[in-house]
Amino acid sequence: MNVLRRLTVLGGLCAALLAGCSDKPADATASGFASIDITGADYANGFQLTDHNGQQRTLADFKGKVVVVFFGYTQCPDECPTSLSELAEAKRLLGADGDRLQGLFISVDPARDTPQVMKEYMASFDPSFLALYTTADGLPELAKRFRVYYKKVDGQTPTSYTMDHSAGSYVYDKQGRVRLYTRYGSGAPALAGDVKKLLAE
Repeated sequence: MNVLRRLTVLGGLCAALLAGCSDKPADATASGFASIDITGADYANGFQLTDHNGQQRTLADFKGKVVVVFFGYTQCPDECPTSLSELAEAKRLLGADGDRLQGLFISVDPARDTPQVMKEYMASFDPSFLALYTTADGLPELAKRFRVYYKKVDGQTPTSYTMDHSAGSYVYDKQGRVRLYTRYGSGAPALAGDVKKLLAE
């Protein structure tokens, strides 16, 4: 994703998020969080998807943990590995509480992201992270419910395409309620701080 397109996508998503919850605090000063506070949002409220081990998953499976959900694809050149690396670093920064943070990666490229490919991809960041997927037919509705943008960009060959996509993450509290939207590039310390606050609630 080039810089201009990335800024356009992120700007549009953040504007939509803020418009959808204008009565909620949207900065660290007001909410106490480094991320955008979207508590009470009527979107991104759950899923029923298959993980890379073939197990059906919902948010209820992770009750008691703070869950961070990121949409991407395994052949992503920049946003995805950066975001997952930051998530792994945030887990490390939490120390003993790191086991109470669950990273989830939802593929926007079901044609190429097979369970085995995603399992190996997750292991390169943290073996506890899980990759989830839906069918190509189910992806549009899922993306709509999460207000996630994605678009296939053709490459030089049929299999060398890339995927433009939203690059932020959703953060859920210990009860599985969506609470925060973390902008791409916010950094591991900011994310770890927000997770620590949610764990303390």
